[in-house]
Amino acid sequence: MVEAARGALGHWLTIRDGEIANYQIVPPRTWSFSPRDGAGVAGPLEGALEGVEAGARGAKAAVVQHVVRSFDPCMVCTAH
Repeated sequence: MVEAARGALGHWLTIRDGEIANYQIVPPRTWSFSPRDGAGVAGPLEGALEGVEAGARGAKAAVVQHVVRSFDPCMVCTAH
């Protein structure tokens, strides 16, 4: 695990007989856009969006896009 520009970045791998048998990457987006946990605590993005007035435009509202973009500048394109 390392701290990257947009949050925690994790790489896990398993080596068997000198070869990579399994490789998993968990990028910052996974942590930031995670759903509520078992105790009902909102993930970081969901928490940041709580109380944001989007009006009739919903996810297309500029204010929603600004909040999403603050976590990940690429994700806003898939939010609307």
